[in-house]
Amino acid sequence: MSSKPLIQDSEPLESRLKEIPLEPGIYLMRDHSASIIYIGKSRKLRTRVRSYFRDSQPLSPRIAMMVAQVTDIEFIVTDTEAEALALEANLIKQHQPYYNVLLKDDKKYPYVVITWSEDYPRIFITRKRRMGNKQDKYYGPYVDVKLLRNTLALVKQLFPIRQRPKPLFKDRPCLNYDLGRCPGVCQKLITPEEYRQTIQKIAMVFQGRTGELIEMLTANMEQAAESLNFELAARIRDQITGLKSLSTDQKVALPDDTVSRDAIALAADAKHACIQLFQIRAGHLVGRLGFFADVAPQGNGPIELGAILQRVLEEHYQTADAVEIPTEILVQHPLPDGEMLADYLSVRKGRNVTILTPQRQTKAELIEMVKRNANYELERTQRLVDRNTKAMQDLANILDLPDLPRRIEGYDISHIQGSNAVASQVVFLDGTPAKQHYRHYKIKNPNITVGHSDDFASLAEVIRRRFKKSQLEPELADSISSTINNQHSTINNQQSTLRKDWPDLVMIDGGKGQLSAVVAVLQELNLQEEVPVVSIAKQYEELFLPGEPLPLATDPEQPGVQLLRRVRDEAHRFAVNFHRKQRSSQLHRSRLDEIPGLGFQRQKQLLAHFNSIDYIRNASVKQLAEVPGIGLHLSKEIYHYFHP
Repeated sequence: MSSKPLIQDSEPLESRLKEIPLEPGIYLMRDHSASIIYIGKSRKLRTRVRSYFRDSQPLSPRIAMMVAQVTDIEFIVTDTEAEALALEANLIKQHQPYYNVLLKDDKKYPYVVITWSEDYPRIFITRKRRMGNKQDKYYGPYVDVKLLRNTLALVKQLFPIRQRPKPLFKDRPCLNYDLGRCPGVCQKLITPEEYRQTIQKIAMVFQGRTGELIEMLTANMEQAAESLNFELAARIRDQITGLKSLSTDQKVALPDDTVSRDAIALAADAKHACIQLFQIRAGHLVGRLGFFADVAPQGNGPIELGAILQRVLEEHYQTADAVEIPTEILVQHPLPDGEMLADYLSVRKGRNVTILTPQRQTKAELIEMVKRNANYELERTQRLVDRNTKAMQDLANILDLPDLPRRIEGYDISHIQGSNAVASQVVFLDGTPAKQHYRHYKIKNPNITVGHSDDFASLAEVIRRRFKKSQLEPELADSISSTINNQHSTINNQQSTLRKDWPDLVMIDGGKGQLSAVVAVLQELNLQEEVPVVSIAKQYEELFLPGEPLPLATDPEQPGVQLLRRVRDEAHRFAVNFHRKQRSSQLHRSRLDEIPGLGFQRQKQLLAHFNSIDYIRNASVKQLAEVPGIGLHLSKEIYHYFHP
């Protein structure tokens, strides 16, 4: 592949364009390093790709910059336009091309998930969308978290479903079963098929099909009444009343309230775009979803707003069931490939789906309402960003840092007189907790035991474990240097990869003693100059820097100090929670440790099977022997231990 951009070499460019067929498919643009910088789709590949290199074709500054870097073009032909759209979406997720519109998955908004992969599906709220199991279904992301929680709580009251993630008792259902709120899933008093029918009704609520569900339940209620089953009819009547309350006061004034439609609009500033998608079914607003996207990554010119809307709609409908796709989609800006998306959705739904850009009257007013909501959400987010930026600037001034501390790592130790000593590592990115980067540490120092604690040694161990892995070993570095001494960029890339999660500031919970222990480790690793460290003492909220005998002159209420306090409090909370789990686990196993022949793994198997020491104590020899790894001889030992 040539390193010269195709736009500067007309002969290879024309030759490459002639090789691209006039068929549907996707195209991949690569730069001089063979990295994919853009992925697109088209009904006619050659026509679309050629349009990027025409002098008469006006390009946005961002796309013009992208075209100037293209050194090679690859393509994949598909049988249909729908396949091209689906393939493009998958490849964008896989490669994350620099010039494509990338939605930000910042765990801002929650989803509802139904775990169809399980015999008895669970339904719960989560902010992590794991796509490992394709059977599980995610709905959202929802903007109104309070309304979402209220909806799920009401659903759990109306329909008998499992109320607890784990059974409370081993051999009998809990009180929820007696109250009629759970069908006895833990004891399998209901078949998976019957239970799934209930979950399918609940799924209709989050699919925007509440009206359809009410009609179905009404028919069931009338049938139960005709059969003189008045208790069942009354229960269904209560379900219908509860479902109707979900859509109370959410009527949207549209002339045709029989059409299901989605309306999407956005508000954008210089850096980010906030997108809102309103789901309207039978004239009622049944869902309000939210998305975020970068508008101008690294100053390469603004992204077309229509392209952002197109990307959101494509990603949203990729995982939607056919019944969830509306027959009409109202968009704020024309989509670059609106016809292609409409055809794809029409095929998926089995009936015609139209995409409109309304300019006047009621539908335009609806788009304006969606845009206003997007603008309010953007302003709210911007206020939070401004607050965090102000705090980072203040902290940089206090600590005399060369740059804003965008990544702050906080560390704390938790134990009770040395027992079950653990440590926490929390991470704040741009002033906001980034829980996906949190870590736990179990202290391995053999000198820290019950009755003998050492916070200094514990912090030193954790910092050494955290930063030692990010260094190239001296022998490895020498080997790389001698082998590829002419390829300095390769070494730099390796170092950059190893240190991509390097903190701009490390916060230690404690005073001068804890700080000194950490600084000694950083000196040992030759990192004292690269990793700024500060400690914050609890009593007077004082800040200490390495080598300074006195605390910094700060006000506990100034923004930078408040940010450090938030990091400190989060590190403390995270460490204490982990310590409690460790202590609880040890207390569970403390009595089992006294049974001869019962090692750690078999203890885990017993507890996983019986859930508590009480159930193990009450189990018979036969029941104990049913646990994997517990034979007849060991089951007798366990039984005789509890029944001497």
